[in-house]
Amino acid sequence: MAIISKLRSKFGLGSKADEFDDMYGEDEFVEIDPSRHVGKRSKIMVKSFVVQSFDDIKETLDVLREGYTIALINIRPLKDKDIVELKRTINKLKKTCDAIEGDIAGISEDWIVVTPSFARVHRDKVTEEVK
Repeated sequence: MAIISKLRSKFGLGSKADEFDDMYGEDEFVEIDPSRHVGKRSKIMVKSFVVQSFDDIKETLDVLREGYTIALINIRPLKDKDIVELKRTINKLKKTCDAIEGDIAGISEDWIVVTPSFARVHRDKVTEEVK
């Protein structure tokens, strides 16, 4: 860094960096405490939800719209209770998934996974697609 500063001054090319070096010294540095970053939450989250009625899907939709959560949704209680409401709930999930450009798939008879736009669900012969 000192060589660059000398070359700039020799050729008359001053900069904000030179002013900074003059104020704080060329060889000073800032030490970052790594313990400050321990325990910080990551931006991507995998969260499970249990849907017992159509109204229960609101929280899931809100979290999906934020765009940082992969939702694992247990639809078993609603499936046992009311098939018509289950279809309505899945249609709402599909519409939201399309709106956020995400992906949706059934991973078993009782579970659905919904991802935001940054992720896709791997499908093989075992995985059933909901779309």
